[in-house]
Amino acid sequence: TDTTDAFRVCGRGEMHLSILIENLRREGYEFQVGAPKALLKEIDGKTCEPMERMIADVPADAVGAIMEKMGSRKGELVSMNPKGADRMRLEFIIPARGLFGYRTEFLTDTKGEGVLSSVFYNYQPYKGDIQKRTTGSLVAFETGEAVGYGLFNAQERGPLFIGPGTQVYEGMIIGENPRGEDMAVNVCKKKQLTNMRASGSDDALRLIPPRQMSIEAALEFISDDELLEITPKSIRMRKRILSNTERLKKVKGGKK
Repeated sequence: TDTTDAFRVCGRGEMHLSILIENLRREGYEFQVGAPKALLKEIDGKTCEPMERMIADVPADAVGAIMEKMGSRKGELVSMNPKGADRMRLEFIIPARGLFGYRTEFLTDTKGEGVLSSVFYNYQPYKGDIQKRTTGSLVAFETGEAVGYGLFNAQERGPLFIGPGTQVYEGMIIGENPRGEDMAVNVCKKKQLTNMRASGSDDALRLIPPRQMSIEAALEFISDDELLEITPKSIRMRKRILSNTERLKKVKGGKK
C-alpha cells in the first residue's frame, strides 16, 4: 500500500488467509486484519468479479432455507438432484463474495448435517451489492475485566464470544446482536452489594458457554467497519473507531 505499515494480501479464500495469519501469530507478530474482499477485474471495459461453483449436499428439509439464503447472495441454481431417500444435492453459481460468512449459517440451517464445497468457476459482470451480514455486534462499553453479573445481563442481547475474567476494552466486540445493529453493553458491571437480601436474589447466575471464534470464523464475521486483532496470546475483534461516542456521531452523521 501507500504506507509501510499496511499490506494488501491476496489469497484463496478465508482458510488460505487464516493459515498465513496463524503462522505470523506463532512467529510473535501483532497486527490487525480488515474484512476480506473479492478481487475485481476489468474485462472488455466491464467490471467483473470471480464466480464460484458451489455444491451443497443437504437434508431435504433444509433445501428451502438454502435456496432463500442463496437468492439473497445472488446465487443461481444450476441443478438439484436427489441423493438417497432424504438428501438433496444442490449446485449453484455464486459470486465469491457471496460465500463470505455463509459457512456458519449453512451449518446452522442444515443442523450440522450439510456438506459444502466450492471451486472457482469464471469471471462474470459485477452482480451488484450483497448484504454480507444481517446481524450486528455487541460492543464493550468500557475497559476492564468481564464479570459474571455483567455477562449474565449481556447474554440476553445475543450470543457472546467471551467468558468471565476476560480483559476487554472500549470498542471491543464481545458478542453478536441478532437485531442487526451495534449495541454497547457493559460486561464489567458488578452487582451492587447491600445489607438487604431478598428471597431468590442470590441464586447462582447461569452463563451460556461463549462461542469460540477461530481466525477463519472471525474473518467471516467482521464487517467493513471492524478489524480482527491478532496477538500471540489472543484473537479479538474490534470496531475501527473504538470510542462509542465518536462511532455514534459518525453513524448519525452518515444517516443525515
